[in-house]
Amino acid sequence: MPDADRRLSHEPGADPASSPPRQGTLRVLGLGLITGAADDDPSAIGTYASAGAALGPSFLWTAPATLPMMFAVVYLSAKLGQVSGRGLFHVIRDHFPRWVLVPALIGVLIGNTIEAAADIGGMAAAIGLLLPVPFTGIVVTVTAAILALQVWGSYALIRNVFRWLALALLAYVGAAVLAKPDLAATLAGTLVPRIRFDAEFLSMLVAVIGTTLSAYLYTWQSNEEVEEEIQMGRRTLAQRRGATDAELRRTRTDVLVGMVFSNLIMYFIILSTGSTLHAAGQTEISTAAQAAEALQPLAGDAAGILFAAGVIGVGFLAVPVMTTGAAYDLAQTFGWRHSLHARPSEAKAFYLAITGFTLVAMGLNFLGFNPMKALVWSGIVQGFSTPPLMLLIMLMTGSRRIMGDQVNSPGIAILGWATTAIIFAASAGLVATWFL
Repeated sequence: MPDADRRLSHEPGADPASSPPRQGTLRVLGLGLITGAADDDPSAIGTYASAGAALGPSFLWTAPATLPMMFAVVYLSAKLGQVSGRGLFHVIRDHFPRWVLVPALIGVLIGNTIEAAADIGGMAAAIGLLLPVPFTGIVVTVTAAILALQVWGSYALIRNVFRWLALALLAYVGAAVLAKPDLAATLAGTLVPRIRFDAEFLSMLVAVIGTTLSAYLYTWQSNEEVEEEIQMGRRTLAQRRGATDAELRRTRTDVLVGMVFSNLIMYFIILSTGSTLHAAGQTEISTAAQAAEALQPLAGDAAGILFAAGVIGVGFLAVPVMTTGAAYDLAQTFGWRHSLHARPSEAKAFYLAITGFTLVAMGLNFLGFNPMKALVWSGIVQGFSTPPLMLLIMLMTGSRRIMGDQVNSPGIAILGWATTAIIFAASAGLVATWFL
């Protein structure tokens, strides 16, 4: 099959030799916001809600602590896509041996598929609060709707729909404010880290890090940088390769806005459940209905509706990000044509992969696991698959062979390597608790 770097001939009216400038202000509400919202997928909502219920306001410090790490991983992924003109696994394939490429691919495919499955289950559980419909019927309907958007929707349509879906997350801000949290406990939990070396705390910490720095974000961000270039008429690798300082500054702003948005939502979800469920002694969330109780101060009997709106809205955004991301990774590993600008008939293997991963994710929901529990465990799975991929990203963005003059500055290099070390340490800490 032809590679994705070749011209997508079905796009009329574009001059292949043109290299139009990137968008300015409008871009700030673009890829970074979508990636930030996708980071707060149903898995993240379930994980943060569980953390707030189990540990209360004392766990709030993890939000500001993870913000610079979120920025580092997503910005470096965006930078890699911009400067190299290729998606993440395309670059790995070109510069690393197969024994590095294949394990990285397997880890990401497993993590993305399990998290997509958990998200579909979480969406179905949330919809079940509103409609007396069998779980199986909801799962199948949700999966069909997601597939229709991915296969028949244009790239521009998908991007614009995702922007609007991100707004569903704002329900959790109001929930936290109207929960009337204790100010002293909130400030102490935000500013003073409290760390325990036990399995419960470390499991939750790894789950939060895993879902906050999930591997699917790296793939999505790097590939959407390439898709944006194609949207602007830069259809060949030669046209896409390289980025100016001004372009990278706009990307930093874009990513920063998205990550601040994502991190604030994380903070307010933990605050909501910490101020309601934890305070009431309900320290374990096992169903969507229990998590919905955190919204009671906001809307009374409508709390379930608002919780469902957040989970359902962002789920329709996040699941395609994960399954399409997995398809990008697989296609780039094997050199298949891959682009959301291509029609299904022009990139058959790519779209078959999207369909396959989505159907597998759907099928996992029929194995009888608890949806909310699965959301937390999927975060732990991501926590273990993320460290090796972050290590590769640091090596690639620090290589002049790949990045030219746009290698990492000392500041972003220090932040990136510190993030990588923290991710490895958190995962190692969890493993250590299993033997204590």
